This record gives sequence, structure tokens and C-alpha cells, in this order.
Amino acid sequence: MINVRKLLVENRGFLMFLFGMILVRSALADYYTVPTSSMYPTLLEGDRVICNRIAYDVKLPFTDIVLKHMADPERGDVVTFSSPEDGTRLIKRLIALPGDTVEMRDERLFINGQSATYQPLDLKSADHLTPVREYAGQQLVYQEQLGTLLHKMIVMPEREAMRNFGPVKVPQGQYLMLGDNRDNSKDSRFIGLVKRELITGRVQHLLYSLNADHYYLPRTERFGAAL
Repeated sequence: MINVRKLLVENRGFLMFLFGMILVRSALADYYTVPTSSMYPTLLEGDRVICNRIAYDVKLPFTDIVLKHMADPERGDVVTFSSPEDGTRLIKRLIALPGDTVEMRDERLFINGQSATYQPLDLKSADHLTPVREYAGQQLVYQEQLGTLLHKMIVMPEREAMRNFGPVKVPQGQYLMLGDNRDNSKDSRFIGLVKRELITGRVQHLLYSLNADHYYLPRTERFGAAL
């Protein structure tokens, strides 16, 4: 018969280390593997990102209870959050802040009546486009800009997608999230607005990246890269 108490005593150091690691991931910093193409061309499938869990709030470990506000989320931040639909961990771009009125007309974003601008871009590598196994049609890359919102995004004109919504006024304490791969993202257009306490951190750097479509070879140029 196994002596549980003896086993715990003999492995006390390892168990304390393990608990400490779990505590750190819950309260301070975490890592997250990007599972889908919803954030292309910014984040690729196989990217492992570092998530700063105290960028905005200090929370009671293992809960969504906020103990202290550190800073307010800003438009354009890439964040992780628990889906208000089913609790799944998602990663998207924060588009609209509390008090904003948001609308999308034929893929063009409007915030508080002001239209974003769209500059066509050419990507250096097709690796940053949605994989052909998911979508083989035309993909257009733009730089979307509206105030502090400045980033690359993709649209798929041949794909059925939600290209119009709103106008929606964002209530206090909530945020609107969209994927950079605009026609291939399940985001606030489908799952609703995200309460601040559901935001689990901000993503600013990659840890490393592996390309599953090419035998999990490393994308060395993405190791430690900033977003």
C-alpha cells in the first residue's frame, strides 16, 4: 500500500515548485498556443505567445475576481480573454472601448462616426496568409488605421462572412474584440461584448513558433518577436 504522507514529504520540493508554477501562470504570466488562423497575419497557427496577466488587473489566483486595477485596456491591444459564450480562451484584438459606438459597413470599421482607413499591402511570405487547406480563394491584406488602432488585417472577398453590424454602443466595463483575419474569426460579432473581468492578459511578444504544415519546423524569425 502506498504511503501517501511519506510520498508527499519526499516530494515536497517538487510539489511546491509545481504549485508555484501554476500560481504564476494563474496570477502573473502565462503562455498560450495560437490554435487557429483568426488572427492572421499578426499571429500564426503554432505561435506560442507570452501573456502578461497583470497588464490590466491583479486578480485573485484561479478566479476572475479583480483585486486591483493596474491600467486600462487600450484600443489596438492584442488580448486573451474567456469567451462570454462558453468560457473558451480566445485571443483577439481589442477594437472598441467603453462608451464607443461601433459599426461595420461592407467590411469598413467606423468608431464614433469616424471611418478607419485601409492601405493595401503585400506580404513578404505566404505563410502569413490563411492556409490553403482552410481557404483557397483570394485574400487581401490591408493596414487598418483609426487613431491608435494600427495593424495589418486580412479580408476574404469570396467567403461568406459578417461584413456589416451595428451600430453598437459599448457599455461601461465592456469591450469589443475582432480578429485580424476579419472574415475568418468568431469574435464579438458572434459571441458578444467582453466584460473587463473576463480579460486574462495582454500579448506583446512571441515565445516561439512551429509550423505544423511543414513538419513542425520552427519559424526562427518569430522567436521572441514583438507584435
